[in-house]
Amino acid sequence: MMKRIGLLTSGGDCQALNATMRGVVKGLANNLDELEVYGFMNGYKGLIYGDYRMLTSKDFSGILTRGGTILGTSRQPFKLMRVPDEKGLDKVEAMKQNYYKLRLDCLVILGGNGTQKTANLLREEGLNIIHLPKTIDNDIWGTDMTFGFYSAVNIATEAIDCIHTTASSHNRVFIVEVMGHKVGWLTLYAGIASGADVILIPEIPYDLDKVVEAIEGRRKRGSGFTILAVAEGAISKEDAKLPKKELKKKQEEYAKKYPSISYKIAKEIEDRTGMEIRVTVPGHTQRGGSPCPYDRVLSTRLGSAAAKLILNDEYGYMVGIVNGKTKKVPLEECAGKLKMVTPDAQEIRDAKRMGISFGD
Repeated sequence: MMKRIGLLTSGGDCQALNATMRGVVKGLANNLDELEVYGFMNGYKGLIYGDYRMLTSKDFSGILTRGGTILGTSRQPFKLMRVPDEKGLDKVEAMKQNYYKLRLDCLVILGGNGTQKTANLLREEGLNIIHLPKTIDNDIWGTDMTFGFYSAVNIATEAIDCIHTTASSHNRVFIVEVMGHKVGWLTLYAGIASGADVILIPEIPYDLDKVVEAIEGRRKRGSGFTILAVAEGAISKEDAKLPKKELKKKQEEYAKKYPSISYKIAKEIEDRTGMEIRVTVPGHTQRGGSPCPYDRVLSTRLGSAAAKLILNDEYGYMVGIVNGKTKKVPLEECAGKLKMVTPDAQEIRDAKRMGISFGD
């Protein structure tokens, strides 16, 4: 049996993209007489403009532990996919033509929410698509876990661990800003894993009085330092009540005064308590480096499960992991849905029982 597949990685990079592509290709190569693999460069751009190269087994050797993506990646907003480019090119039609030109049996797309929406669009246009859930945010609906998440948790946790020693030495309040604009899984897990005292996530708008109360409470109990794990998208209760337009305007005003939400929170806590506040932003280190062992196993399993679907000519699915088992999820069911942290999630209840404040 012969198969021709295309591969592309889209959106923000993360640690286990290479490991997952390796899983797909090895799963196919060991079960086919012939396999042709075409890698599209720099995400959907490569598929739109025909920038691709044929890949061989050598390309997938030694990449299990390598972070980033051998294909490169880029962000292509879903809302602009139907908008012609500056030269008037129909992007969707161009992607279809490049798929058909190479006579592909399937296109395997690795990416997060925006990537998934475009993957579903291509499925609706008649292409054979398999999507694999990549994101350090773990916010893709239909899968318990995304590859890249635990590697990022490890890095964010290590950053907070390092802050602990200097915070305790100087009796300071430290804010560590963790990635996550809309969803707080990464901040939640890293915060719990590192013993943060306060965790602020987008799904639970915070009351600054409660945050200050938690800091003052620790000081009264003899703990001179406090660690706050704050998500990029953390939001106050007041701001969360605003209509979208008003909120956007207010956030634009904040951006003129503060580099990020953590600096705003730091200033407000300083004004209220007179305490010295320090902010640390690990930033893109959270997406870098080698995948952790958990992600290597997860990626290998998801890649292998995707290979099984391709071998069986089953298309139009995302491969997720549910209750520890790989599962095919119809793209039309999961595309465009975010998996948020619910305020009454078991992880939140367990953390609160331990005395962690969520500012609510």
